Amino acid sequence: MTEDAGRHRRGVALMVCAGLLWSIAGVFTRHIEQAPRWETTFWRSFFCALAMAVILLVLHRGRAVAEVVRLGRVGFVSGALWAVMFTGFMLALTQTSTANTLVLTSLAPLTAALFAWLLLGERVPARTWLFIGAAFVGILVMFGGEAGGGRMAGNLIALIVPLAAGLNFVLMRKTGARINLIPAVLVGGLLSALATLPLAWPFLASSRDLALLALLGALQLALPCALAVMAARILSPTEVALIGLTEVVFGPLWAWLGAGEVPTTHALTGGAIVLAALAAQALASGGWQPRAR
Repeated sequence: MTEDAGRHRRGVALMVCAGLLWSIAGVFTRHIEQAPRWETTFWRSFFCALAMAVILLVLHRGRAVAEVVRLGRVGFVSGALWAVMFTGFMLALTQTSTANTLVLTSLAPLTAALFAWLLLGERVPARTWLFIGAAFVGILVMFGGEAGGGRMAGNLIALIVPLAAGLNFVLMRKTGARINLIPAVLVGGLLSALATLPLAWPFLASSRDLALLALLGALQLALPCALAVMAARILSPTEVALIGLTEVVFGPLWAWLGAGEVPTTHALTGGAIVLAALAAQALASGGWQPRAR
């Protein structure tokens, strides 16, 4: 095996691990007993920030604080958008199904294309408009199944996540920034925790809830983000985008096996349409994902 082939395999393994770790959010959340949604969101973000601080110290040692300061204004705006994503994801997950949440939040590559067109004036290929239209059809199918249910609010909140992610990508493109993802994610966790703290008080979480939320913050969010950063230094943007869909494929499966949450027919049909559009977009145009530095 050549050195390049070995590096590529390591990159694939890192990204697969990241996707699998991201995918456990739903099944863990379904086993939380007492913590309401705002407290759940607070603790997950808090433990994510704590774990990110540890990862930053391990990677950069005495330069950890300098790495955060180096983010600058653009980096802190990026952190604020990460905070919106963290908060929106958990609020959506507590108000709609795991399948709906994961499929809707995975639309970031397509929203990035739209924002690049609207804000940067970048030309969007005709095929991308076709994929966006197909994804929109899939979303309509998913939403059609929730028209008479109580999950519509969660579905709408889930859509905030890819919008924030798309803006985050365009922000980095516009400024030409080479933002180190780990400090930006740390800032995002801190801002999300601070924003949700007033709504999370008084705390009601049991010790079991805190243990699950600590695992969510560290194992489901902080660690896979760090693994994805390392993988993106090796893999192409297309590979990162496609392998990242592991989260969307396995997340509903874990929720079904571990929590008895069965996706609806509308969720499966609409989700399949959206996943097909995302995969086609990634293969056709490199996934609209920035290569991390």
